[in-house]
Amino acid sequence: MPHFIITLTTDFGIRDPYVAEMKAVILDICPNATIIDISHEIEKFNIKMGAYILASASPYFPKGTIHITVIDPGVGTKRRPILIQTKHGYFIGPDNGVLALAATKQGIDHVYEISNRKFMLPTISNTFHGRDIFAPAAAHLANGTSLSEFGPEIRTITTPKFAKIIKRKNMLIGEVLHIDKFGNVITNFGETELELLKAKATITFKLKNKRLKLKLCKTYGDVKPLKPLAIIGSHNFLEISVNQGNAAEAFKMKYGDKVIIHCPQG
Repeated sequence: MPHFIITLTTDFGIRDPYVAEMKAVILDICPNATIIDISHEIEKFNIKMGAYILASASPYFPKGTIHITVIDPGVGTKRRPILIQTKHGYFIGPDNGVLALAATKQGIDHVYEISNRKFMLPTISNTFHGRDIFAPAAAHLANGTSLSEFGPEIRTITTPKFAKIIKRKNMLIGEVLHIDKFGNVITNFGETELELLKAKATITFKLKNKRLKLKLCKTYGDVKPLKPLAIIGSHNFLEISVNQGNAAEAFKMKYGDKVIIHCPQG
């Protein structure tokens, strides 16, 4: 039997039995699976945070890894359970945008709606699709079930606003994607956008009612302690940071805040 890695990313925490129940279902169907926890400390119902964490961690897993992500405020509604095949692996979860950032970065090949009751638990709760639909689907996939058996192929998935960037001449309009424990403000801009705007030594940001002109650095230590900077972080997103400080507190920024960058062309 082939050996598969299945990852879990949820907002369940570890106090309640939910994560253990998902693992139990997976191992009952596919005893040979290796289950890796990416995180269960996603902020409750925060699809954007879950999408960022998944997109950051998933590229480092071996090819063929199956990623289950359950941040699912619409559980039990008409939102679809989906299975995405990319050029590197598989993503299983609700079609609410939480899978889009990671799957798009890996290159989407096929998407299927999970609708075949044969690959779900016999009784399906309206409040726990992680255990009753997503966990068994991942386990059956690991056991070799053909993708087409899970349900019909679909053409589109929900692409959330935070995965999109608006381009206007020499301006890009994006937003705060994540704030890490160090207070680094991680935007949804990447190296591609900076190349498009020919950003080199400095970047001019507009944040709410504040305008900042920050040095584009290679390391945090390129500026003195407590001085702000811009940097491409370890997951290839543009960050607004403060060396040995907290940029989110310094500039009063939070998830979803609009960020505009402006760079002269030429």
